[in-house]
Amino acid sequence: MARRATGEGAVKGARRPEVRLPALEAYRDGGLEPDGDYDGLEFREEDLTGQNGRGARFMDCALKGCVLDETGFHHARILDCVLTAPRGVGTDLAESTLRDVEVIDARLGGVQLHGAVLERVVFRGGKIDYLNMRKARLRDVVFEGCVLVEPDFGGARLERVEFTDCAVKGVDLTGATLADVDLRGAAELEIARGVDRLAGAVVSTAQLLDLAPVLAAQWGIRVEG
Repeated sequence: MARRATGEGAVKGARRPEVRLPALEAYRDGGLEPDGDYDGLEFREEDLTGQNGRGARFMDCALKGCVLDETGFHHARILDCVLTAPRGVGTDLAESTLRDVEVIDARLGGVQLHGAVLERVVFRGGKIDYLNMRKARLRDVVFEGCVLVEPDFGGARLERVEFTDCAVKGVDLTGATLADVDLRGAAELEIARGVDRLAGAVVSTAQLLDLAPVLAAQWGIRVEG
């Protein structure tokens, strides 16, 4: 198991997905179906606005430049897939499963991932506003080189999660449980709520100094002079 530091008690590094897509067939069906089965397909610049893929399974698929406004993937399973430059608002991935998935250069807002299960997932580049991961379970997840605006991890469990070269603005950790969460690589870290849930996370010295006023307020410490 990889570790991001040395010595006893070092934080365990996240295991990254190793997605090797086979030769893909072009998607030509013209519309998602609830409980559909999509295997070895390439979705290229498809407009999936408002379509219903609830409960569908996607395996060994590539989605490139697709529009996902209000697209329904509730309770879907997305396995061994690569999503490149997805864009949209209100994409519903609630209670879905993402395993061995790469999400690259996303431009998304209001994504619903509450109650979802993510394992070996990388979010690389792009910007995601108002990400809802309440009560989600994240294991071996990496946020790399991206911007997260007001992500909500309320009640979620994060295990072996890394934030690398990314901006995390106004994060909500209320009721979250953290284990081996590495925040040291975050270029910007702003915790709006739930600073008391940072047990199980690792921060840098500079980040600790930035968090000092929030921690002092949490503990009722007055700082004067």
